[in-house]
Amino acid sequence: MSIPLRLLIVEDSSDDAELLERELRRSGYDLAATRVRDEEHFLIALQNRPEIVLMDYCLPGFDALKGLSILKQRSPETPCIVVSGTVNDETAMQCIHQGAADYLLKDRLARLSTAVDRVIREKEAGKEKRKTELALQESEEQFLRLAENAEDIIFRYRLGKDQKFLYLNPSVKKITGYTSEEFYSRPQLWSERILSTGKDPGRENGTDGTGSSLSRSGSKIRFLRKDGKTVWLEQRVVQVGIGSPEKQTVEGIIRDITEREQRDRELNAVVSVASAMRSAPTRSEIYPVILQQLKDLLKAEGTALAMKDLLGDDMVVELATGVWADRKGKHVGQDFPASAGINQPVRNAKDWMNGLADVVCVPMVSQGQTIGALWVGCNNEINEEELRILTAVADIAANALRRAALHEQTQRRLQHITALRAIDMAITSSLDLRVTLNFFLDQVTIRLGIHAASVLLLDPRTQTLQFAAGRGFHSPAVHQTKVRLGEGVAGRAALERRLVSVPDLAKSDEAFRRAPLLTEEGFVSYFAAPLVSKGQVKGVLEIFNRAPLEPDNEWLEFLDTLAVQAAIAIDNASLFEGLQKSNLDLAMAYDATIEGWSRALDLRDRETEGHTIRVTEMTLRLARTMGVGEDELVQIRRGALLHDIGKMGIPDNILLKPGPLSDEEWETMRRHPEYAYELLSLVNYLRPALLIPYCHHEKWDGSGYPRGLREEAIPLSARIFAVVDVWDALRSERPYRKAWPEVKVRDYLRGETGKHFDPQVLNMFLSMLEQEETFSPAAGRE
Repeated sequence: MSIPLRLLIVEDSSDDAELLERELRRSGYDLAATRVRDEEHFLIALQNRPEIVLMDYCLPGFDALKGLSILKQRSPETPCIVVSGTVNDETAMQCIHQGAADYLLKDRLARLSTAVDRVIREKEAGKEKRKTELALQESEEQFLRLAENAEDIIFRYRLGKDQKFLYLNPSVKKITGYTSEEFYSRPQLWSERILSTGKDPGRENGTDGTGSSLSRSGSKIRFLRKDGKTVWLEQRVVQVGIGSPEKQTVEGIIRDITEREQRDRELNAVVSVASAMRSAPTRSEIYPVILQQLKDLLKAEGTALAMKDLLGDDMVVELATGVWADRKGKHVGQDFPASAGINQPVRNAKDWMNGLADVVCVPMVSQGQTIGALWVGCNNEINEEELRILTAVADIAANALRRAALHEQTQRRLQHITALRAIDMAITSSLDLRVTLNFFLDQVTIRLGIHAASVLLLDPRTQTLQFAAGRGFHSPAVHQTKVRLGEGVAGRAALERRLVSVPDLAKSDEAFRRAPLLTEEGFVSYFAAPLVSKGQVKGVLEIFNRAPLEPDNEWLEFLDTLAVQAAIAIDNASLFEGLQKSNLDLAMAYDATIEGWSRALDLRDRETEGHTIRVTEMTLRLARTMGVGEDELVQIRRGALLHDIGKMGIPDNILLKPGPLSDEEWETMRRHPEYAYELLSLVNYLRPALLIPYCHHEKWDGSGYPRGLREEAIPLSARIFAVVDVWDALRSERPYRKAWPEVKVRDYLRGETGKHFDPQVLNMFLSMLEQEETFSPAAGRE
């Protein structure tokens, strides 16, 4: 692997410089070398910051000692190796003292790469050393800044006989209330303020001294601040030994973890609640779990849970226990804090006291929305820590209940999406409308949970809705459905372009015109949804159910979405059917036009009458034999039919001339491929068929026209047609010559292989002729 190296060579001999470069490249260096020979160019080259300098000791008007002096001033970090033809110890020492990294003789360049390797390593080592020293200095400065501004206590304490604090940063006053000077003057003050864990706050003079207490790394302690408040501290320490035991110190960090300890205790409480709720998947199962956990955690005499009424701001008590057990199912009015725009805990609601010492109501808020509330009543005052636990449980409960509700909703919507996806696949995979509608109705009946459904399609000519597909009916009577637009429920839904429902067919004031057809079905509820696509009514989706239906907004939205899907399916099928017919008509029109042009050419040139049809058929047979695909065969057929379309631009006196053509006339005749290109390239539909009309007179050896293409640069279809065209022309009677015998024609074709014809195509053609033994009448002038 080559090693990149930016090299500056100070040498007046180009041969010597080349030897230096060659030696280094031989040793594996990828050089970017610059050579200078005087002081002026040396100064300029230093601006490009070479990685190493190789300098001849003696140069005209300039020597290594001066160069080293310049290098020391301009680029002291760049190493220099002095290379000279002769050297003595005094000269070498002068160069080394002046800053040279090494000194080499020109006749001993085998050591050059070793010297360069060493110099580069030393340079890198020097960089690392300087970087380390700078980092150490910055680290010390940074430590001092961090220590002075740290939120935690940073300390150094000396052990041994003369125990005392050597350093305490300013945070000690914020955390303990005592200044650094107070601890410096009274080292045992620290141990005096440590409280025994598990007891009420109070001063306890410990038997351990400060040094002993500070030596326990990872321990948590309760510390009595100067203002009498208790805080939890955690210390991380390390003992540092410096000489004798009397000089050992303890260094470390002490952090205030009071808030963390409080959170941990609260977390332990709510974890038990969350763990208990994890086994309750539905909302109705979550309610009793929440209340039982609150009763156990807070020793409550009464608990209650209420959920927001979707129709208003009131709450309905879903479950209550203890002294409030009889409140289940009741509405909560002004006692609910959110009714007054308050989303914070509220104490001592008057209607909830029941002789209790303290009652707290906490809203359950999820994603900024109040969804319910929790009530807890106790025979003693609920303290701040318990209130925080209650608030945390309310948050967990709110999220759990919302997740359960969303899960139920998600399951329903997932089923809807699955159905819509399946319908989409049916629409895209099949353009048979009957198949698509039958699959669609299967999904409708399953996903909407209804008994029967049908699709009526609108006939725009008669303005009537007619049965197209149905599912879930007991009898085929529904197949006879034919409803005029605007008549009946379905006709009105289509005319007004809106969902029309009849919740109870028996009690409906509006007569259900199709009742006689459905007497055996026993339907109770009915919905009609218009199928509208791109602003046009395509039909109606009918929903039938043999029991009352009370759909929610989600059900109605899904019904509307299904109606849109059905309209899209109908529209796609109609568009595809119309497009197919249009494409077929267009293709037939183009092919008829092409054949008409071909017949017109034959009528104009009676000599070639029939020639076009014969060569077209033979060209297609040869192309199939050679494995040409069906899509390309379509273009080959069109190109063959139009191969002489360019002759429309040839004057009659030349095209119909009975005798041989002059050179000038042949020049005009040879322009007919270009005329074909100019004519057909303007028609997008015929561009793929241009290859034969434009290139069928090109020859394998490049001597053809109009472009002189050779070999495989000639399109394959044109190479195939050229063989068939000449074969048919030679076998045809012409006014100026007799038709050739088949044997002579084939001999001629073989003689033109590699000249006029592609050898592979010609061999395939002759082989096909031998197999088919096909002989056709000839025609026409080429």
